[in-house]
Amino acid sequence: MTSKESLRKDARARRATLAAAAPDFAASVARFGAMLPIAEDAVVASYWPIHDEADPRALASVLASRGHSIVLPIIAGPEAALSFRPWREGDVLSPNRHGVHEPQPHLDAMAPQVLLVPLLAFDADGVRLGYGGGYYDRTLAALRAPRTIRGHIVAIGVAYAGQEVAKLPRDAHDQRLDGVVTENGFRKFG
Repeated sequence: MTSKESLRKDARARRATLAAAAPDFAASVARFGAMLPIAEDAVVASYWPIHDEADPRALASVLASRGHSIVLPIIAGPEAALSFRPWREGDVLSPNRHGVHEPQPHLDAMAPQVLLVPLLAFDADGVRLGYGGGYYDRTLAALRAPRTIRGHIVAIGVAYAGQEVAKLPRDAHDQRLDGVVTENGFRKFG
């Protein structure tokens, strides 16, 4: 087992315990919507939580009420970057083969300027431990590439405060978070 695989196993167990102890997490984190570094007209990518992921849906609702368009990720393939389609509260979603709920395929893709990102663990340097598929790293790399001319793409982890660890290994392809929002508030990195 590699060091990241071992860390993932431990982080999954820790997150399950934290989720069980925080049934009001979604409402708690939504209180910090105004603190997030999001430009006025920015499109915000959220996600539909699976298993015991930190739930960003109430936060996404707050951001939508502030005038932001909300998009959810679409998994195109195992080596592809994510694409994003619009979502509004009440829209029908369909589970993909991984069980992730996605917007309807007839909707046009939109490019986000801010991504709310799920994770297993994070550290004080903004290093994120994901599930190992590389979807968010590929997506952030593509969106942050100089040729895209989109300005700075902001990545904000959504996590239980207890998911923070002292130090995570970082590979060359790993994209850093700009900040994290937990039940304790928003913290900017770097």
